[in-house]
Amino acid sequence: MFRATLKSLLARKLRLILSGLAVVLGVMFVSGAFVLTDTLGRSFDAVFADAYEGVDVNVSATSQMEVSDFEGEPVAAPVPAETVERIRGVDGVADATGIVAADGARLIGSNGKVVTSFGPPQLGENWVGVSDLVQLREGREPQADDEIVVNAGLAKAGRVAVGDRVGVLTLEPKQEFTIVGIFGYSGGRDSLGGTNEIMFTTPVAQQLMLGQRDAFTNVTVTAADGVSNDRLRDDIAAALGTDFEVKTGTQLSADASATLKEGLSFFNRILLGFAAVALLVGTFLILNTFSIIVAQRTRELALMRAVGAGRRQIIGSVVLEAVAVGLLASVLGLGAGVGVGALLAYLFGNLSGGLDLAGIAVPPAAVIAAFGVGLVITVVAALLPALRASRIPPIAAMQDVATPDRPLTKVTMAGAAVTLAGATLLFLGLGGHAGGNTLSTILGGVLLAFIGVALLTPLVSRPVVGLLGGIFSWWMPGKLGRLNSGRNPRRTAITAAALMVGIALVTGVTVILDSAKSSISGLAQDTIKAELVIAGTQTSARPPSFDPAVLEESAAIPGVALVGGAYGDLAQVGDERTWVGANSDVSTLTKIFGARATAGDISRLGPDQMLVSSDVAASRGLSVGSTVPVQLARAEAKTYTVSGIYEASEFLDPITLPVVATQGFTIPQPIAGFIQLTPDAQVADVLPRVETLLADSPEVSVADRDAFIQQQASQFDSLLQMIQILLLLAIVIAVLGIINTLALSVLERTRELGLLRAVGLGRAQTMGMITIEAVVISVFGALLGIAVGSGLGAAVVEALRDEGITDLVLPWADMGTMVGLGALVGVLAAVIPAVRAARIDVLGAIAHD
Repeated sequence: MFRATLKSLLARKLRLILSGLAVVLGVMFVSGAFVLTDTLGRSFDAVFADAYEGVDVNVSATSQMEVSDFEGEPVAAPVPAETVERIRGVDGVADATGIVAADGARLIGSNGKVVTSFGPPQLGENWVGVSDLVQLREGREPQADDEIVVNAGLAKAGRVAVGDRVGVLTLEPKQEFTIVGIFGYSGGRDSLGGTNEIMFTTPVAQQLMLGQRDAFTNVTVTAADGVSNDRLRDDIAAALGTDFEVKTGTQLSADASATLKEGLSFFNRILLGFAAVALLVGTFLILNTFSIIVAQRTRELALMRAVGAGRRQIIGSVVLEAVAVGLLASVLGLGAGVGVGALLAYLFGNLSGGLDLAGIAVPPAAVIAAFGVGLVITVVAALLPALRASRIPPIAAMQDVATPDRPLTKVTMAGAAVTLAGATLLFLGLGGHAGGNTLSTILGGVLLAFIGVALLTPLVSRPVVGLLGGIFSWWMPGKLGRLNSGRNPRRTAITAAALMVGIALVTGVTVILDSAKSSISGLAQDTIKAELVIAGTQTSARPPSFDPAVLEESAAIPGVALVGGAYGDLAQVGDERTWVGANSDVSTLTKIFGARATAGDISRLGPDQMLVSSDVAASRGLSVGSTVPVQLARAEAKTYTVSGIYEASEFLDPITLPVVATQGFTIPQPIAGFIQLTPDAQVADVLPRVETLLADSPEVSVADRDAFIQQQASQFDSLLQMIQILLLLAIVIAVLGIINTLALSVLERTRELGLLRAVGLGRAQTMGMITIEAVVISVFGALLGIAVGSGLGAAVVEALRDEGITDLVLPWADMGTMVGLGALVGVLAAVIPAVRAARIDVLGAIAHD
């Protein structure tokens, strides 16, 4: 039996490899994700090891507020300058150096634009001299207050050189500096991990990056000869007390690397999610392939039963073929995944500013995942056809037709049950009734919904396919293609279901994002009563900001009635971290954003008072007169009294603090400005004058309200395009499924095709018949995907109604494009099978058994 299985496998190797391609692509995504994160993880390990190579012990102040990289920009608590002297007095200390190193120093390049960084920080630091790691390549160190040195990576990105006069943005508005030096790192590196660095003299770095003199972000300590780093760490910690964190350089490197890997694991989960979609589509393909192969081998399997093969041997034969396909697909997928992971790592390294990549390696997780996923998916998909093969009676060996249509009752009932289960999970997840398992409940509901719809598809495939095929029935090949596509509803359904998954996900995401964009845009149009808006596009954790003086100068322009600057930051309010805002003029809450008071007075705000939204008041049990402690990033904790409560809105901060509190914000500058004009003023007259005021703030611009809303909504379009590109893989696998189904179908109908050719069907007509069959199946899959995706998208939009997503937008134009895409997919998928069918030898086909 084993030898017979191997011979059968070798005889059908081409079709099995074609089905295995689906698993190859899915495994490629899985293994590629692990290779990518492993490579980047080891690369950043090396970066941090280098960065802390000369640090024996590091001292920093205990953070006033812990902020993760996903929540915002962490701000280091300042270390007083006198602490450096205290550290130098500890036994075992050879030297202690105060360091200023904070994110937020942005260089304005030679083109007048800010040099951006996608990921790595933009550090403003104090120059402490050259070392084994830091090497001054050109010029000299900064000596005057208006002199800086920059790393070579930043100099190249900004196209600046020694002697250039450049602008730098920090906690303070733009200031002019002269570049007097360019530095790099040992090993010929222009930067560490793509980080942009600007180094000032120590007093200037303290003022611009920390907002105060005589303070540092940390202190690096060199141990005396014979003193271990661990011992020195403990001695310094004992001398300083609990207000400081004391760690060795090794600990710092490990902590920084662990934090970064947490972010990489999030990225890894995203890639694995798309891999799961690809594998789900691949499961449909493999199931269909083995179903067709078992149907074609009915007589062969029946003969085996007749000569003594048992049911277990038949199941084992089919499963063995699946294992062979799974192993081959896993090997190929792992190899492709290594290549994809290396390519993505290379792209990431270049986009992040030149990260020096570690050597590409294959982590054990990638190998285990590749073979585990590849084998499991293939064997599970082949089990149902294997069980069906074991039930073939020996008498079938004497029958010409051994694959009669089976009733759809059982599969329809199963599909209804699974669909109902999926709908229940979606209801629980989207309705917030899943406790702490909301995401997993929703994903489980989506998975069951897809499987349930796939099981129900045979019930609707025959009438729908017949209706679609009727479009081509005026032509004899078209009529034959329609009949062929509807003759086996199970096969047609499962082939269409593979395309349905990809189309449904794209449609669902499009419905959700278009609805969100429409709802937010409509709400903004109704809410924002400002003709001009000052804002920038956020490309990192740090939002663009501008000089507060622009607000005062804008208010003096003729035709301007009211100007409000918006500030924002993450703060510890009570026992929760939440977003807080401030306004340069609190009256803008009502006059520009239409805020309505539900309690107290929201028209004014004292230095010790705060306003809260009705949602916050209800969830925290606050009322007018309540006191709440607030910890800001750059200030001591302070208690505020609630003086007013306003009705919650998407465009109002949950908590509003007085403008004087912004000195404790991470960014003590406005991140948006709203300008209301007098009735007789024209936007065209005021806008150019505001633009002139923003000459020193290249990160932001001024636009009319409609342009601002459109700019903010365009972020949804970028997200949608990224998701569509990633989901394209699922559609590619679905195309393979259609090709595979048609190729196997052509082989199955060899004698039939020969007879049709014998009675006068030409080659072109034969190709047309196969193409029509493919087009009908793929358009059916596209329509099915559009219907399912629209339903899922509408359900999510309904669940988000309380979050402000009130408009349900169905993307009719995109839906029409997807139907056209389905037809194109059918045409492309039919090329190879149609050519093969047209080349069939007529006499050989008639004699085919």
